[in-house]
Amino acid sequence: MDSARVQRLLRQHLHTDALLGVDAVPTHADATTATPAAEAAPVVTQTAPAPPLRPAPPPRSATATSAAPARLTPAPPPIQLDTNDDKPTALRKLREALAQDQRVLDKLMPGTQLVFGEGDPDAEIMFIGEGAGEDEARTGRPFVGRAGQLLDNMIKAMGLQREQVYITNCVHFRPPGNRTPTPDEIDLGWPYMIGQVQVVQPKAIVALGGTSAKALLNTSTGITRLRGRWHEFDAVSPPIALMPTFHPAFLLRSYTRENRAKVWADLCAVLERLGKQPPKRD
Repeated sequence: MDSARVQRLLRQHLHTDALLGVDAVPTHADATTATPAAEAAPVVTQTAPAPPLRPAPPPRSATATSAAPARLTPAPPPIQLDTNDDKPTALRKLREALAQDQRVLDKLMPGTQLVFGEGDPDAEIMFIGEGAGEDEARTGRPFVGRAGQLLDNMIKAMGLQREQVYITNCVHFRPPGNRTPTPDEIDLGWPYMIGQVQVVQPKAIVALGGTSAKALLNTSTGITRLRGRWHEFDAVSPPIALMPTFHPAFLLRSYTRENRAKVWADLCAVLERLGKQPPKRD
């Protein structure tokens, strides 16, 4: 490889790092956490193509795989919303309903809080993660720990502020030991997550990580095969375009330029679908 090409590739990597708010590369000692086997060897090698700006995404049947569904039972029905309520009122009522759901309250560990979504009720983009972590369960806010700080940088790299998007999770409490939520736990949070989607009515959903993507798309396909291309979230009507990408916590564990570049490509695809130009830096 000639020196000019090497320099050009290096500039591209540095540009991606700068956009994602990365100011230092961790040493080997900083990245000792093992990478999950399902995500250790990414299958998708091409970056997300810029899709045509059409009102409807490709049908789910064109992107779903033949793998067995992740759900063992049908998804719980969404909570009935009062169509006369404005968005802030509807979200407040959803939060109150969650706070009174004894089945969910029984899952709370001592000293933890329920974690509802937050952000702009009129947001064009909704980020959906899997569940609350330690910092989230302590503060009652989604994505406020280390992964949340990286998500904030990702949002800023898109030319947006956290207050301009909407952020929530599939599960509104912290699973014991911060483990992956079970299907039953996802079912408990499903009506409240769907309710938030119905109220906000985003133009695009970003599924953060494999657990969220599998639940939203009702598939057992891994995130490395799902990310980089558009899917359809058809649990609401009309369906919403959905882009799966790696969870910020996974990026912190598997801190490679390749993974960061893939996430940035996914975020750029979201901006382009909404008719926005990805930010550029000199």
